[in-house]
Amino acid sequence: MPRSQTARIAAACQTVAIAAIFIALLLIPPPAASARENHKSGVFDYFVLALSWSPSYCASPEAQDDRQQCAPGKRFAFVVHGLWPQYDEGWPESCATAENWVPQSQIDAMLDIMPSKKLVIHEWKKHGSCAGLSMADYFEVTRLLFEKISIPARYLSPQAPVLTTPEQLVTDFVKTNRDLTASMISVQCGNARDRARLSELRICIDRRGNFRQCGKNEERQCRARTLVMPPVR
Repeated sequence: MPRSQTARIAAACQTVAIAAIFIALLLIPPPAASARENHKSGVFDYFVLALSWSPSYCASPEAQDDRQQCAPGKRFAFVVHGLWPQYDEGWPESCATAENWVPQSQIDAMLDIMPSKKLVIHEWKKHGSCAGLSMADYFEVTRLLFEKISIPARYLSPQAPVLTTPEQLVTDFVKTNRDLTASMISVQCGNARDRARLSELRICIDRRGNFRQCGKNEERQCRARTLVMPPVR
């Protein structure tokens, strides 16, 4: 079978898988004020898929002892920080759930794209518990949405620091991903206005699993003139 046809079939299967999981979310009524205040699971407006630039984290002091993600040879580039339910302004967190224990098998299944046991557990308890999905479905849709994003070639595994701008980074992702526009992406970096390391890219996704315009939560963006992306290692 030609590679292009195989790729189309894979993309179609991925779309079906995402849609099947998201159907249940569409049956939940729009968020009311009381539901927002009580952080009821499944009551939110959209998702943010947060993609961290792993080399920036690994170059920070807090990552000195993190061999799981940052040991030489790990070679992580963009990884999943989390999939976050959001209100148009604000967000729910730490919703009530019967699934409080994240089994090791679930952790192991996510480590190739979320390379931290603590992160996997934290993301479920703080954000996944509010998604209106089972734990298994939450992590499955996190993976499917991550795989839906086409990472531009220059960011797949750079061997030297990449110098760009927030605007160019967004442009690169828009060119590489059909249906993605600049209003659907938020770039996060350090506070410096001249040169700052990229910390993460946030992509907004609606309750059907499609890209959508971001909300007020994502208005605060990187203002650095030069964006520095350390190389993988």
